[in-house]
Amino acid sequence: MKVGIVGCGFVGSTAAYSLITRGIGREIVLVDKNHARAVAEADDLFHAVPFTEPLLVRAGEYADLAGCQVVVIAAGVNQQPGETRLQLLERNAAVFASVVPEVVTHAPDAVLVVATNPVDVMTHLTARLAARLGMPVERVLGSGTTLDTARFRTLLGAQLGIDSRHVHAYVVGEHGDSEVLCWSSVMVGGLKLDEVCRLRGVPMTDAIRADIDQSVRKAAYRIIQGKGATYYGIGSALARIVDVILHDQRSIMTVCAPTADVEGVADVTLALPRLIGGDGVITPMPLSLTAEERTALRQSATTLRAAIDTIAQ
Repeated sequence: MKVGIVGCGFVGSTAAYSLITRGIGREIVLVDKNHARAVAEADDLFHAVPFTEPLLVRAGEYADLAGCQVVVIAAGVNQQPGETRLQLLERNAAVFASVVPEVVTHAPDAVLVVATNPVDVMTHLTARLAARLGMPVERVLGSGTTLDTARFRTLLGAQLGIDSRHVHAYVVGEHGDSEVLCWSSVMVGGLKLDEVCRLRGVPMTDAIRADIDQSVRKAAYRIIQGKGATYYGIGSALARIVDVILHDQRSIMTVCAPTADVEGVADVTLALPRLIGGDGVITPMPLSLTAEERTALRQSATTLRAAIDTIAQ
């Protein structure tokens, strides 16, 4: 099982490290515009293998992606302090115009997993570029709100005093400022959130909900302000997505993918719960949302559609 990672910055390298520590795949190929950087990262990562699981890590060129089942695209420029994800669009769109055709040409049977921000728009662009070379749209997806969903579940679990792995909650829409925390569909151990709060004697006031909302929504900004970049959380999220694809696990994750219609907004790419497996996106898994949540999702879709419209045709 061969995995390619294009872009060896913090996110790409941390994703590779997460794959290694979890023993996901058999071979990892790192590709970067700065080949010396790819070689250095591959060497450093390969030296961790004796302490984890047996696999091969090496640097390569685009041609070395041949035979990959999954290619993670983490190439692009970094988000700067105070810069929104959507402000990254123009700079990273130029990068992808050259990267995506190279990846598809050399790994036409791979599932492409986009990690570069703004991830929803970059995934839309990737699907468009890949389709021109004959790749099915289902084989292109982005990390979407996978990390935001994890943050939401972690904070809910901490508030309730319950292992977050038993919390089922979703963040949908843009991976960014307009994302929607779906409070109405939160379930814990088969029970609704209000029932669990009563059972545990734990408050979930409007103020607590607002604090959790802001902690999820603004997490990246705080981390970037403090240390310049986010990579551990997204690296782990990417490793999980790759694992699901490599082993056709048929898991439901809030990845982003091109969608024909979202609350009346046509042809937009954003995160929704989707069943994914070895061939990429299998089917969306619709949530039952309140009227307020549907309005917020429509606004998020509208924001992203406007950003997509700025991409050169």
